[in-house]
Amino acid sequence: MPAAAEQLMPGSVVGGFRLEELLHTGGMSSIWRVSDAGVDFPVMMKIPFLRYGENPITVVSFEVEKVILPRLHGVHFPRFVAAGDFDDPFIVMEYIAGTSLKSRLGELPLPPGEVAQLGIKIATALHQLHEQHVIHLDIKPSNIIMRTSGEAALIDFGFAHHAQLPDLLAEEFDGPIGTGPYVSPEQLFEVRNDPRSDLFALGVILYFFATGRRPFGDPSRLSGWRRRLYVDPVPPRKLVSDFPPWLQEVILRCLENDPNRRHPTAAQLAFDLQHPEQVSLTERAGRLKGGGFLQTANRWLQSRRRKPFPGVGRQLASSPIIAVAVDLAEKSSALADALRIATNRVLATEPYARLACLNVIKISLVKLDEVEDEKGGTVHLQRLVQLKHWAQALDVPEDRITYHVFEAADPASTLVDYVRENIVDHLIVGARASSLMRRYLGSVSSKIVAEAPCTVTVVRAKRE
Repeated sequence: MPAAAEQLMPGSVVGGFRLEELLHTGGMSSIWRVSDAGVDFPVMMKIPFLRYGENPITVVSFEVEKVILPRLHGVHFPRFVAAGDFDDPFIVMEYIAGTSLKSRLGELPLPPGEVAQLGIKIATALHQLHEQHVIHLDIKPSNIIMRTSGEAALIDFGFAHHAQLPDLLAEEFDGPIGTGPYVSPEQLFEVRNDPRSDLFALGVILYFFATGRRPFGDPSRLSGWRRRLYVDPVPPRKLVSDFPPWLQEVILRCLENDPNRRHPTAAQLAFDLQHPEQVSLTERAGRLKGGGFLQTANRWLQSRRRKPFPGVGRQLASSPIIAVAVDLAEKSSALADALRIATNRVLATEPYARLACLNVIKISLVKLDEVEDEKGGTVHLQRLVQLKHWAQALDVPEDRITYHVFEAADPASTLVDYVRENIVDHLIVGARASSLMRRYLGSVSSKIVAEAPCTVTVVRAKRE
């Protein structure tokens, strides 16, 4: 029988790993830095407290993390190394070098720009998690580490739910499970299969880091948790002077009581945070006080209108980010028409898609390009107007379409970079007619197909 977690000392060996240094002791486990000759990166061991009379949730959450962590891959999660059984419980994983968001609480509030950048990185990590069919359900500052390389890494999956595995926590316990300030309204009704619950928790973090206050306080009892069902948070603009309306729009959307009023995916939330000038503003952006009686009653009613959720996979599939690269040259009008038809066909099957309309102004590397036309207007602005005109016939709500014009010597690389940085799921791009130069040097579309980390549809104009 192994020694109790609190009796372990540096130099002890657990599961073949030597304990080197006690890093942290929490309410449910202790964390040790450990060494092993067979692992070529820093590792740590998590040892749960399984004492007599211990809360049984400790046992179940240990089993949940032991099952989920080995299934995760990517820079946003610690690499799994090994795990023990119930008689010798431990989990060994990568030790992530970086800074916990919890360590920054003394710096709050942070500047809005820095809050937005943190939000982009966390939302990107959440999207990668949700793509792997996992909902975290305990997103909070202490469970987020900013790697020294810049990415956000998520830890502690003891309360998580894997859509393709039995939900042990839901089977064993009644009532909401999570950390009070960050629990979403639907979690209070024991709904654990909606990835937008993680977006609510991220909204709490963004609000907290931007204002220095948690939007719903720090309640320790279920009655306090339930206040978020009917009480609107104080708008950030009331707490921080000159708070950007666009950022208030994004944060308050995350904190909506009804999940259907939040961003449909973490990728779309990250997209808004990356493009503040294109965030569609609603009445949320202008709020300067909390809701009155009618708003309170409406929020309560929204919390009661729970609809069956289709699941993580179907939610992501129905809410992709689609980009279309439009050639606006006069000789390419037929191609532009073909792109519009193809885009409409794709949108018809994606009811909650976000569309980004792109155009690249190709510039020369050997001479200074003209930034104004013969009438004194900027080419960039003209292209933006043309792009919006091209999109008028598309059936996309105003809050789900954006327009972007770039200047680049290499259009293909620019589009590939955009796709990668904005988590685009599907890129639609036109291909001009073949020519001798394109045949030998390669076309823009062929380079995009080869390098873009997403689905690519290449469209050609019909021949006369």
